[in-house]
Amino acid sequence: MSSWAAIDEELARWRDAGRTPTLWWRDDDAVDATPALERLLALQRTHGVPLALAVVPAGATPALAARLSQAPGIDLLQHGYAHTNHAPAGEKKAELGPERPAMLVLGELGTGWLALERLFGPSALPVLVPPWNRIAPGLVPALLEIGFRGLSTFGIRPRSRVVSGWVQVNTHIDLIDWRTRRFAGTESVLGDFARALASARTEADEPLGLLSHHLAMDEAAWDFLNSFWEKVGGMPGLEIAAANSLFAAREAQA
Repeated sequence: MSSWAAIDEELARWRDAGRTPTLWWRDDDAVDATPALERLLALQRTHGVPLALAVVPAGATPALAARLSQAPGIDLLQHGYAHTNHAPAGEKKAELGPERPAMLVLGELGTGWLALERLFGPSALPVLVPPWNRIAPGLVPALLEIGFRGLSTFGIRPRSRVVSGWVQVNTHIDLIDWRTRRFAGTESVLGDFARALASARTEADEPLGLLSHHLAMDEAAWDFLNSFWEKVGGMPGLEIAAANSLFAAREAQA
């Protein structure tokens, strides 16, 4: 069975259950108005799907703000502070790990949020995307205290709500194999999509997120991203949602 056939079968199971899965799209590491960003925005505009762009505050430029002010359908999330690795040698990369004092990390994040507000105004959502999708668990409860209302990492989100009013909406389908830094392959990505659909139906009950990185994608990844939205954009029985609606809706339910 092809991966698209597996996806069609899983969507049929959702329909039989009287339910509709939700898909959203997050792209990470935005800092400037680059040719790769222009390509991303053109693809988003062609397919008319909402996009959440995770912006690195310490590197974000006025040119990026000016370009995005002319791009409808884009929500902006905060991608850490400077996307700097502070993990000890030999450990997985992390900017928001436990190595540094919590007050220092939270202070950087607060500074980053002020920078995003100044550059992007209401387009910036108070949602944190940790670089490398890693954050020390002890930091999460304090995020609400410094103004964040949401978190987005990778993989199935925790079943328990960390704090009242907290919203977590993750991504589950990564276009890149980070061991090779190349496109993960059509069958691999679609297989992840099918498995995420099944998990959301039977266990996790959460929106599904597609994750792209416009500055790191090779041609195969770009080709897949275009064909994916061409097919999925008109697929019955699947809701494609904007980040602002997902985080706002789930905050209201908290």
